Amino acid sequence: MPLHRLTSITLGVPDVPSTAAYYADFGLTPVAPDPNAPDVARFRSADGGEQLAIAYAPRRRLLDLGVGVDDPDDLDRVARALERLGVETVRSATSVQATDPGTEVRVRVEIAPHVEAEPHPVPAYNAPGVTARENARADAVLREGPVRPRKLGHVVLGSTDQEASQRFFIEGLGFKVSDTVKDMAAFLRCSTDHHNVLVQSAPVSLLHHTSWQVDDVDEVGRGAAAMLAQDPGRHVWGLGRHAIGSNFFWYLKDPAGNFSEYYSDLDCIVDDALWQPSVWEGARSLYDWGPPPPPSFLAPEDLAALMTGSHSA
Repeated sequence: MPLHRLTSITLGVPDVPSTAAYYADFGLTPVAPDPNAPDVARFRSADGGEQLAIAYAPRRRLLDLGVGVDDPDDLDRVARALERLGVETVRSATSVQATDPGTEVRVRVEIAPHVEAEPHPVPAYNAPGVTARENARADAVLREGPVRPRKLGHVVLGSTDQEASQRFFIEGLGFKVSDTVKDMAAFLRCSTDHHNVLVQSAPVSLLHHTSWQVDDVDEVGRGAAAMLAQDPGRHVWGLGRHAIGSNFFWYLKDPAGNFSEYYSDLDCIVDDALWQPSVWEGARSLYDWGPPPPPSFLAPEDLAALMTGSHSA
């Protein structure tokens, strides 16, 4: 696959300092400001490098999404494909930029290194008939220190023209379809992860959530517990396991109203020929087990304000 990962995102929010404080609590590491953009807060993940920027915008939205490729030939291919779709592009020596009209997100396809992740040791689990951990406490209960997200895994975007957005990401950029929800959403990948972008139908273009990988389900729980200890109002939905993608999840909400997800154990598609995309319907398209999703997860509380343009926080 010429595409190989999400490189970074830029969140647009009305209040940069409060949102930046949230993502520092979330476990991302602050980066020194760029002298050319001192009002933009920047953060890095443990393995992915600088992956989050937070800039001012009148309403919350995703301003910019970066996708990594290996070389200029990949940029040429993307530029030609977008031109065939009639999408205007801006080309440089190291990137191609274009805006998806359905989500209103500027996508920047850029030459970037692959993520090099230090392997996480698989915990020893005791189970009926199997004693893998003898005379010792579980590793997870002995862990100390904050949870540090390894990388940006995926973003979920609301599109006012889902079919056009799917063409943009699939035919234009080269994303592949992993699974779909009938008449509603498409799970798309630009790496071996099950999905890196989810495009779903929405009455207004919006960012639903960003998702950040942690080592295992205990880190999902530890991260969420620490966030909620500081502010219980951050809770949205979790703990649970998705059916599509199979990952464990816990969703929280930043001060601007964007959801952020800790996840682990996502499906990995190494050989496209061995993966069969499915069409999902009903509750199984949302989760396999866990508490039922709250109404605010399906329709964010500020949706009406976003539709009328009156959103200010």
